[in-house]
Amino acid sequence: MNSSTLNAAKHAITATALAISLLSFNALATSPVQRNLHNDTGITTQSFTSADHQTQAATKMFPAPTAGMVQHILTLPTLADESNYMVEIQIGQTKVENCNRQVLSGKLTQHSVKGWGYNYYQVDSISEGPSTLMACMRRGEPNTAFVPIQDDLKLSYDSRLAKVFYLPEGSEIRYRTWRVESQFSSSKATVKS
Repeated sequence: MNSSTLNAAKHAITATALAISLLSFNALATSPVQRNLHNDTGITTQSFTSADHQTQAATKMFPAPTAGMVQHILTLPTLADESNYMVEIQIGQTKVENCNRQVLSGKLTQHSVKGWGYNYYQVDSISEGPSTLMACMRRGEPNTAFVPIQDDLKLSYDSRLAKVFYLPEGSEIRYRTWRVESQFSSSKATVKS
């Protein structure tokens, strides 16, 4: 084997070793996705219109949906320490999107069930809201995306009672669970004597 062939072989081995080490580093630097509460909340949902409403034992105290409204019921699974969790709620509609940023208008209000003290949430109407006015030059297949109303909601996690929402037909609810990752820190005032 001559020296140029030997140098080429050494160069190829070095390049291969470098590529393997870079790929190995990337594999080690990327955390595996774990299937836990962040990925699978276990929250169950049901929705009823005025035509198909079914009274259930856990939600019998809540009013039935009126015409044009849909009752959405979110049932949260029991967790070991629920004080370390929150549920974020977004309400909106799926719309055809272009290059402009859209927001829907709608007012989220909290109501109380008379005689029970349980809360539920309602949006009476959703309409087009503010949007940017850029000229969209890109042509192609239109995409759809979830467009929220401006009000969002963060609730303390409490599996003892379902979360109940009344929304106009054609609306949807999105939710996700937040978990505390750190302990409380404190700031104390110093007293000068």
